[in-house]
Amino acid sequence: MHFTSTSPMSKYKKTEENPYLSFVHECQMVLSENILSFWSRKMVDPLGGFYGRIDGLGKLHEDSDKAVILNTRILWTYSAAYQVTGNPKHKLMADRAYEYVSTQFIDTKHGGVVWMLNRQGDLVNGKKQTYAQAFAVYALAEFHKINEYKRAKDHAIRIFELMEEHAFDPLHDGYLEALNQDWKPIRDVRLSDKDMNAEKTMNNHLHVLEAYTNLYRIWPDAKLKEQLIRLINLMCAKLIDDQGHFKLFFDREWNLLSDEISFGHDIEGSWLLYEAAEVVGDPELIEGIKPIAIKMIQAALEGQDADGGLMNEANPEGIVDEDKHWWPQAEALVGLVNAWQLTGDEQYLDKMNAVWKFIRTYIMDKDGEWHWKVNKHGDVDYQEDKAGPWKCPYHNGRAMIELMNRLK
Repeated sequence: MHFTSTSPMSKYKKTEENPYLSFVHECQMVLSENILSFWSRKMVDPLGGFYGRIDGLGKLHEDSDKAVILNTRILWTYSAAYQVTGNPKHKLMADRAYEYVSTQFIDTKHGGVVWMLNRQGDLVNGKKQTYAQAFAVYALAEFHKINEYKRAKDHAIRIFELMEEHAFDPLHDGYLEALNQDWKPIRDVRLSDKDMNAEKTMNNHLHVLEAYTNLYRIWPDAKLKEQLIRLINLMCAKLIDDQGHFKLFFDREWNLLSDEISFGHDIEGSWLLYEAAEVVGDPELIEGIKPIAIKMIQAALEGQDADGGLMNEANPEGIVDEDKHWWPQAEALVGLVNAWQLTGDEQYLDKMNAVWKFIRTYIMDKDGEWHWKVNKHGDVDYQEDKAGPWKCPYHNGRAMIELMNRLK
């Protein structure tokens, strides 16, 4: 296997002790100098927390609203990054993110986190998107690892309890997509304008899984373990089709509402499901998930183009969106290394190397961060944000951290 690039970040040479050490160093450089430095330099808002948006041309929109997804993902990323870099500046950014999330986004009256604030910190949208509660749990648990603030852990546990009380469906299993600020039913439950108005979705369950896995690492509670195992089994039974693709949108009783395929979610789910089983620590569960994870990887690779990039979406008839977004490329790096670690098959490393070359050539911006997407010709779409409610350092930052930890 060979990791090559025209960038000076690839100047490192392999060593006999670890043939992947040069790539680990490269990932650390990309994490610190390409991704995190962008957010530290450009997104810190003197009014508190972080600005809400930088557009695709690099223009800061100072008065943009502040999204809970952006802020919790920043909190997770810097908390996780500090654990691998030891850079005190990364810890300061994590501290700043925690301060803003804990004092502004947490709903002191109804519990949980609200969806959107304006720049001054006033409430814009108080809905309780389960996906957002999950990211709060995920981030607060990660922050606890670097500070052991009892309050951060308590916040995470309380949000878990509220999710179980209000979002969990004891009749049909799984988690409802969204509720009102006071946890009452809401008609429009969509996560974004691009999503179907469906009561249950794959994306929601994937990130509840991710959150509960991380919370269990710092709080091995019996009820949490029970619900995490239940969720793993539910996802395998309801959300994955015979080919290994995720099914995306459902009604409350798990009737499928669409036939869309998301290659990025397939490959992300392959490693997050296996990670969850590992954290639970049940050998039988781990062995049961392993072939499912490999099957999902194989399904996702149907979307890998000849240039190495992962295309966005398909349906049973074929590819319907050839664009290559930044986040599926990031998740492909982790998913393919995970598949290699599970099987020992170096084809997965070769495919990962192809994705990495694609990222370095087309997705990574020399001015910092990664472009949202490119088309099939490799042209950047500058209409999409460089930073915003959905454009965060989480997917690409996490990919670098995972690769550093897995290959060191």
